[in-house]
Amino acid sequence: MPVTYWAEHAWLDGVVRPGVAIETDHGVITALATGQTGPPPGARVLRGLTVPGLANAHSHAFHRALRGHVQAGSSVSAGGAGGGPGSFWTWREVMYRVAEKLTPDGYHALARAVYAEMALAGITCVGEFHYLHHAPGGSRYADPNAMGEALIDAAAEAGIRITLLDTCYLSAGFGAAPERPQLRFSDGDAAGWADRVGRLTGADHARIGAAVHSVRAVPADQLETVARWAAERDAPLHVHLSEQPAENEACLAAHGRTPTELLADHGALGPRTTAVHATHLTRDDITLLGGSTTGVCMCPTTERDLADGIGPATALQRAGSPLSLGSDSHAVVDLLEEARAMELDERLRSRARGNWTAAQLLTAATADGHAALGWPEAGRIAVGAPADLATVALDTVRTAGPPPELAVESTVFAATAADVRHTVVAGRHVVRDGVHTTVPDVPAALTAAIRAVH
Repeated sequence: MPVTYWAEHAWLDGVVRPGVAIETDHGVITALATGQTGPPPGARVLRGLTVPGLANAHSHAFHRALRGHVQAGSSVSAGGAGGGPGSFWTWREVMYRVAEKLTPDGYHALARAVYAEMALAGITCVGEFHYLHHAPGGSRYADPNAMGEALIDAAAEAGIRITLLDTCYLSAGFGAAPERPQLRFSDGDAAGWADRVGRLTGADHARIGAAVHSVRAVPADQLETVARWAAERDAPLHVHLSEQPAENEACLAAHGRTPTELLADHGALGPRTTAVHATHLTRDDITLLGGSTTGVCMCPTTERDLADGIGPATALQRAGSPLSLGSDSHAVVDLLEEARAMELDERLRSRARGNWTAAQLLTAATADGHAALGWPEAGRIAVGAPADLATVALDTVRTAGPPPELAVESTVFAATAADVRHTVVAGRHVVRDGVHTTVPDVPAALTAAIRAVH
């Protein structure tokens, strides 16, 4: 059914234009008209700045249940109180306890609420890095993809697109068998992983990709199987890379190679691949990633929360790696915060301002994020592109003041997810005036789903 939206201001080809009529049909933009002083008859009004829908290129939906339970430090338990020094590795133990409690039904409820939260934040597509495949202890569900299908269904009900990055996760570390919490992640070997994931099918809102959890979790002789599976299907391939110095040290000890070099040796780099985090790299690593046009997904709020460090994003981009953004562990769900955090964290590291323009940061959150997730046609407001839009209010206490021509700057450097007023996916109004149209009480849905796993 044709639907016309009238954007008070819209970001087209890098320019903020007033009064843009956006005609859509069958989920695609069919026509654009600029300079429209008022909405055409019957048009749905989008007041504020309308930009392409945001792409969250790296998500672990179940980590949303950790928010508030783990931020204080290592002694915070899944039950609640405490605090003290901690690390990624102590945080991981709490994460495993939550993962142990999830069932397909419980995961569906949690993911539906999390994806609805994303829609409220203007996110129209998520890359779900999915490794929670089997029942506790590693036994198989009757449908071996029950957990993945739960995520695909949850995205549909929340009204957003998903790339299910089905993740190969086989070991607890270099040469180490999976431990109890990791048994439900493992398919035994990469061939078993490929057999299971090959039974997944996409949908209008869903595409299937692949992921290597990390070089510590997939033995070197299994990497090529995953990379080949993705290459044969022209599917995206994602991998956690060098998030922690301990991973680099263990990889060097086991293989005499950095994780980046090991991936390169086994054909896992290239333009369809996205390295997530890429925090602790050598100069040669940066050259390998950039030279192969391997993308990099930065997740600044999680990297800060876990005390991971600040990755060499500027050097990676100069070397040839396109950058995307993800909310990862969902300490917050706010792609605008991720975009400005990439710039602001780099300012702290380099003591220099203006590493990226607001437009470049917004591109990382839109077009480049969609490309990383295997939706290269999305992330732009143009005829023939998916009708996926996000509208940010320009009259809140955070965004009021600057003239409309500076709306991108105020959006990227001042707005938050709370300023998103409208989200449109495939031409359908998913969030209208700040209210989700199919999950009307998202906080209640989150509360119920999270309490079920604590």
